[in-house]
Order: sequence, then C-alpha cells, then structure tokens
Amino acid sequence: MSPATLAELSQRLAEVSRVLDEKGDDVATSLEALEAFRVDYLGRKGQLTEVLKALKDLSLEDRRAFGPQAQAAKVRCEAAITRCRARLEAAEDEASLGRIDLDLTLPAAVPARGCLHPLTQTLQEMVRILGLMGFSWAEGPHVETERNNFEALNIPEDHAARDLQDTFYLRDVPRLLRTHTSPVQIRAMEGGRPPLRVICPGRVFRHESLDASHSAVFHQVEGLAVDRGISFADLKGTLRTFLQRLFGSETETRFRPSYFPFTEPSAEVDVRCLVCGGRGCPACKRSGWIEIMGAGMVHPNVFRAVGYDARQWSGFAFGVGVERVAMLRLGVPDMRLFYENDLRFLRQFDESLL
Repeated sequence: MSPATLAELSQRLAEVSRVLDEKGDDVATSLEALEAFRVDYLGRKGQLTEVLKALKDLSLEDRRAFGPQAQAAKVRCEAAITRCRARLEAAEDEASLGRIDLDLTLPAAVPARGCLHPLTQTLQEMVRILGLMGFSWAEGPHVETERNNFEALNIPEDHAARDLQDTFYLRDVPRLLRTHTSPVQIRAMEGGRPPLRVICPGRVFRHESLDASHSAVFHQVEGLAVDRGISFADLKGTLRTFLQRLFGSETETRFRPSYFPFTEPSAEVDVRCLVCGGRGCPACKRSGWIEIMGAGMVHPNVFRAVGYDARQWSGFAFGVGVERVAMLRLGVPDMRLFYENDLRFLRQFDESLL
C-alpha cells in the first residue's frame, strides 16, 4: 500500500482519538445515541473497524508501527462506550424511580411462608414436656399384627374390647391398621430391657363416623414407664405434672376408676373444664370436668407377653388424643376443622403471628 494510504489511515485514526479526547465518557447523551456512536465507530462498517481491516494490506514494518495504535484506539473506544452506558442506565433508573410513587424507606413486604399445623404444634409441645420428664421417643408401623395390637395387650380373640376398636383389617393378609399406639409399647419392651420410659406419638385408625369429636384417622401419644417399685402414685404425679405444664399451673385433675384390658387398675383422667372453670357449660356437659385420657398400671399379662417378670418389674401406661388436647388448648369446637386445610383457619395458629 502506498504511503498516501497509510497517511490516510493515520489521519482517520487521529480523528477518532480527537473525538474521544473531546468527549471522554460523554460520547452520547442517550442510550439511542450511544448505540449509534457504537455502530459508527465499531460496527461492521465503522470507522475503526475499516482501519483495522486495512491493516492486512500494509507492509510488515507499517503493521508493526501502526497496528498497536489502532488496537489501542479500539480498546479506548470500547471502554468509553461501556462507561457511558453505565452512566446513562443509572440515570435512567434514577429517573424512572422518580416517576414512581414509592417510598424506599418503608419496610419490605414479608414474603409468604408456611407454618406448622396446629396439631403438629400441639404434638411437639406434648413431646417436649414429656421429654423433660425423662421419656424418649419410640415409633412403630401403621400396619400391625393382631398379636401386637391385641393379644400381647391382653385382648384375646374373643374379647369384647375388639368390637369397640372398630378395626380396619387388610384384605388377604393377617394385618390391620393399628387402632392405638399401644403396639409400639410392645415393640419397645421386646426391643429392650427395663428400666425404660418411652412415648409413642403417631397416627391411629378406627372405623368411626366423622363428627365434631370423632374421626376415622386421628393421633395419640402413648406413654410407658417400667422400673422397679413404680406405683399408682407415680402415675398420678407424672400425669398431674404433665397436664399442668400443658394447660397451666392452675389445672386441676381427677382420676376415675375405669377399665382397660392392658392396665390394672385403670383410670380415666379428667381436667377441670378450661372453658367455664368448673362452673358447668355445654363443653363439659355441665359437669365441670372434661375427660382427657386413659391410664393405669401395666397388666401382668402384658409383661408376660414380652418376657418381663411381673414380680420384679412394675409400670404404668397412659394414652392421650392429640386432637382432644388441641381442641381444648386452642378453643376449637370441631375436630374436622383440623383436616379441611382451610388457610383462613390455619393462619390463626401461625406462631409468628401469635
């Protein structure tokens, strides 16, 4: 290429440098003008692009002298465009915020989040209290054998109590859906040696009609303590402390004689009505007391079924319905509300809002 052509390229490059020197980072006053500037200088047919394309036609000596200058001009132009774009975009964002009626000093909206179901909250509180009293967690399967659900608990095949359980039997296999969490006690005793203290929270199943206080699927917390010298007084003290921690230190309890095949003696445990304070209301059927759980001393036949010596060991057991406790603590009149998944109902028990 002739020297005149080289001089022409040098002149065009000098013109680009002069424009960049004059404008600095202010190569455009709008994003549209900036894009036009970029196309004019760095586009496919831009001024700097044409200069760089022409380098291949120069001699090796001219390329060595002129090439670095052209590349430096390109880098400088790209940097100026980048800085200008950042400034223009920031100014545009600030202007758009000024057009919006928005107070940036206000606290951000709290994002929606889930919360624990009221039955889960109640169960966790029951487990927490009993855990502080030395009971450990034990679990068992929902599908049980007749032996664990009935025979080992002193409920033989012809026992009338089986009719009261309204059991769901599985078809074609000798299995059933457990009707209480007491089978977990059998598994715990067969899996270890005394002394032991366990609680068995879980879901149970009974063929019952659905109404305000009954469900075919509900939850229980079963408790078992086995040691030497355990008496009915230990049972009463444990349950009284548990109920006072659960419902309040002023909670009054009473024990009424009852019958359960797996305990002897057995008792129903009542608490003074939490609604009327014992004066009598529809919630307590005007009696002033509300039944809360069943309990008793472990029957010797249950110990024999798991290989414990009933002359050496004694123990107590109790079972309480989680739904019953939740209804009393939270003032819920109908058990079915816990299962309908109505967010308007469930949000009342969001612990972060209480």
